Amino acid sequence: MSGLIGKKIGMTSIFDENGKNIPCTVIQAGPCVVTQVRTKEVDGYEALQLGFDDKKTVGKAAEGHAKKAGTVAKRKVVEFQGYNEDYKLGDSVTVEHFKEGEFVDIAGTSKGKGFQGVVKRHGFGGVGQATHGQHNRLRAPGSIGAASYPARVFKGMKMAGRMGGERVKVENLRVLKVVADKNLLVVKGCVPGSKNSYVIISK
Repeated sequence: MSGLIGKKIGMTSIFDENGKNIPCTVIQAGPCVVTQVRTKEVDGYEALQLGFDDKKTVGKAAEGHAKKAGTVAKRKVVEFQGYNEDYKLGDSVTVEHFKEGEFVDIAGTSKGKGFQGVVKRHGFGGVGQATHGQHNRLRAPGSIGAASYPARVFKGMKMAGRMGGERVKVENLRVLKVVADKNLLVVKGCVPGSKNSYVIISK
């Protein structure tokens, strides 16, 4: 799937032509530089490697890789496939790759929530659903196993633990606006990740 690398700016809302208030996310999408062109003859598949957001401290390997494309090293580098246009090394892919009204998939890293209990992490209701005289067991997980057989806790048991900070993809978000002069993409709904986090937009 072809696409772009972007940075989540934040959420807002806009009114459509019917006066309905629509929640939306503003993303700085590109411009992305083609840092490498994968070909079937050399790599066994066809793809474009795009780079986004200039890097300040750079190692020699990354610096040399970017110099071939006539650019500086990038903080985020992702491969995409399925472009109809014929891009070459060093070309720039802008937000105009997307059109208003079409649907895109956006992947990002969700906000980290830290170590959370079973009520927040898995939606448990508490022991006895917090009724009938519960004293100090309102958010407890309750029983986690059987008896002397099988004498173990089954793998995948829903328990407390680290929550968030995972790759999440949200599919079929409608593009509401494309602001080409500011490289902004406005999509309906919410997008995973915190403000200023990188997202991968594909269609």
